[in-house]
Amino acid sequence: MNEDIIFILDSTKEAMGNAIKHLEKQFANIRAGKASPAMLGSVMVNYYGAQTPLSQIANINTPDGRTITVQPWEKKMIQEIEKGIQIANLGFNPMNNGDLIIISVPPLTEERRRELAKQAKAEAEDAKIGVRSARKDANTEIKKLSDVSEDIQKSAENEVQQLTDKYVKKIDEALEVKEKEIMTV
Repeated sequence: MNEDIIFILDSTKEAMGNAIKHLEKQFANIRAGKASPAMLGSVMVNYYGAQTPLSQIANINTPDGRTITVQPWEKKMIQEIEKGIQIANLGFNPMNNGDLIIISVPPLTEERRRELAKQAKAEAEDAKIGVRSARKDANTEIKKLSDVSEDIQKSAENEVQQLTDKYVKKIDEALEVKEKEIMTV
């Protein structure tokens, strides 16, 4: 097979793989009832004038399925961390005991579970759009190649379609797992 086509297929695989990785990150941010340090992944804290991710200035642990503890490395940062968690608007009410911040993760209501499932579907759809966009880019690049026969171009386009089908199936499977996780009480 032509080197250009191999390069196009490799970069398409990479782009589609990145769509899956992004989806996995987004799914990690959607909570499914159990406490997880990833729930605080989007929290930014004012650390000496610079917005810094919470994970870089504190230890985040989950002692049980309903509690998250945040142990700052510097005690004087505890108020800033508390403020950062509230600003992130995650629906958590942080409690400060002087040494660490304790967050009780409330159980999800049925309505909230449905909202989260809908959010997961939207994220999966975005990932599919990313995969289809990679397919479109690959097909455009293949059509631009003037030094290959039509048969080879068709064969390469079929291979791109197979890749697309494979990655869309992975997205559907990941969504199914996430929805089950969200809807399980």
